[in-house]
Amino acid sequence: MQEHAGNIVFIEDDPHIRKLVKSALEQEGFIVHEARTAREGVTEAGTRKPDLVILDLGLPDSDGKQVIAEIRSWSSVPIVILSARTQESEKVEALDAGADDYLVKPFGMPELLACMRAQLRRHARASGEGKPSGRYRLGEVVVDLPARSVTRNGEALHLTQIEYRLLATLLRDAGRVITHRQLLVAGWGPSHAEDHHYLRIYMQRLRQKLERDAAQPVHILTEIGVGYRVAEVVGG
Repeated sequence: MQEHAGNIVFIEDDPHIRKLVKSALEQEGFIVHEARTAREGVTEAGTRKPDLVILDLGLPDSDGKQVIAEIRSWSSVPIVILSARTQESEKVEALDAGADDYLVKPFGMPELLACMRAQLRRHARASGEGKPSGRYRLGEVVVDLPARSVTRNGEALHLTQIEYRLLATLLRDAGRVITHRQLLVAGWGPSHAEDHHYLRIYMQRLRQKLERDAAQPVHILTEIGVGYRVAEVVGG
């Protein structure tokens, strides 16, 4: 018998896509509960207590961003968007509303599965299952959030307060896309939520301090037009 990989709620109005994705996920050991509308999706998410929600934005009775907001009012379950909407503004709005990742249709099943597994691991860490006690390793760099220390090969690295806040925000949700707005609020507060030029400068400074090659980063990754994410990290 195949190992149970997780409990999934899939909210999608296209029956062809629902059938393909459900079949592929069930082959990987997931249990999939389908919903065709926003109303059905919110009900399924509330009653099934899923490990992850997959959500289309273009639903017949409501925009998917409203579904995100409603689920987020009572649950931190990972939400992965599958949508044909390619505009950066749509991605940003969905992520700001509380989605964890965003894949554009058409997509490949390996891409979806990799995304799901990354979000399930991230959520498990955040829930305390194998949580690395606030210590993270980025190659040669070790960040200890409780101790507020950052070291490279045992030598202390100096980060400004804003650099540290930005790094901590990224690390606490390692693997998740954090939007420009979310990072600006974390670093400077709500009054600077649109000052994207501040963020570009500070993210470049962080890369110069943390990456071997700031021009080819492997730890702090850019999601063009959307935000940044830290590649998955291990406990320090």
